[in-house]
Amino acid sequence: MQTINIHEAKTHLSRLVEEAAQGNTFIIAKSGKPMVKVSPLSAEELKGVEKLGFMAGEISVPDNFDSLGTLAIIRLFDGKSL
Repeated sequence: MQTINIHEAKTHLSRLVEEAAQGNTFIIAKSGKPMVKVSPLSAEELKGVEKLGFMAGEISVPDNFDSLGTLAIIRLFDGKSL
């Protein structure tokens, strides 16, 4: 297993992450002392990662969303009860 010093890891982070994602586990060391092991996520771990847009088509936002509750907000700022 390859050991990389922390300075090199910071310098080449993108490349190292790509290598780890392809299965090449490595260790990051600080002053020669091993600190962490970097390894790819398993298929099981990836199942929990949600993707942007996972509820597309399941919810809707009304056209007047940015003005909902305007009257209530104005009344609260004026110190009047609802």
